[in-house]
Amino acid sequence: MQLKPAATAMDGDGDGDGVRSHVKVIESARRRLRWPFDGFVRFLGLAFTLVAAVVVGVDNESKILSVTLIKSLPPIHFYASAKWQYMSAFKYFVVSNCIACAYAAVSLVYSVKTRGQKDDQMRSMLLISFDLIMVGLLFSADGAAAAIGVIGRDGNSHMHWIKVCGFFEGYCHHFTAALVISIAGSVMFLCLVVLSVLNLHKK
Repeated sequence: MQLKPAATAMDGDGDGDGVRSHVKVIESARRRLRWPFDGFVRFLGLAFTLVAAVVVGVDNESKILSVTLIKSLPPIHFYASAKWQYMSAFKYFVVSNCIACAYAAVSLVYSVKTRGQKDDQMRSMLLISFDLIMVGLLFSADGAAAAIGVIGRDGNSHMHWIKVCGFFEGYCHHFTAALVISIAGSVMFLCLVVLSVLNLHKK
């Protein structure tokens, strides 16, 4: 009669240990499934921002332009060049992508080193905060650069700004490609934020 409660208690302890072991297995499997995706997305963010910064950084075009002020006079020839250093928005674009690229490299190394460790909520919140800062930084830089790009492509008749891309087509095409790549990098960081928030929500 006295052995049955003891056996029952032992069975209960065995069930509890089994549940805890199953929970540990599930948490470990979830970390293994999440890390490759997290590391892959961070690598894509690094690659996209690096390529965008390099493309704009090396992009420049120079040529001799002809402008006719008065029809009765011969055209005036002058040398002109297009470089990213000439516009504050383009400087902001290059610097922002460089910052995001450096952060992606550091966070990728950190993610690799901590992939097998137990999740820490404070550490996760810190990583989310930096990822979110990169999202805001990149999207703001992309928006500023895109606004200047639209003016360069279409001009502004009210301000008497000419269509610069009509003279520097190669420069504008390269910059457009870099802008699209940078936006893709911004989306990668946004995916990281969403992934981290969902992970915290499941805890």
